[in-house]
Amino acid sequence: MNELMTNNNHGLIKYLQNRELGLVLPTPFERDIYLFETIVAGTSHIENIADIEAQLALDDKLVFYREPDNRFDPQAIKIATLKGDKIGYIPKKDNLIFSRLMDAGKELFGKITRKEKKGQWTKIEMAIYLHES
Repeated sequence: MNELMTNNNHGLIKYLQNRELGLVLPTPFERDIYLFETIVAGTSHIENIADIEAQLALDDKLVFYREPDNRFDPQAIKIATLKGDKIGYIPKKDNLIFSRLMDAGKELFGKITRKEKKGQWTKIEMAIYLHES
């Protein structure tokens, strides 16, 4: 019973807290808070963006990863699909507050609100949310 009460990287608690396994248990008062609407920057630099874009649908969840060592922007936030395909970044003009929130341990994510092809450019619009648990 003791291994259930302590988080020592073993036992049931470790298993239940591991979101990579696909098991996500809701917590009381858990909610997603809408923060902002923006585009995905840098899609034209993604080699296989046409293949990835073809698999994207409205309301698809996007995962954010901080890149504090990014040589172009220390506040960079990479955007990927749930499959792990990189599709771009939060625009530099928008990422300062979001990077600070993520650095403080807050969980942010995106949802696709619109996508379209404009010549060679794939425009993906998204809403940014803060997951509060």
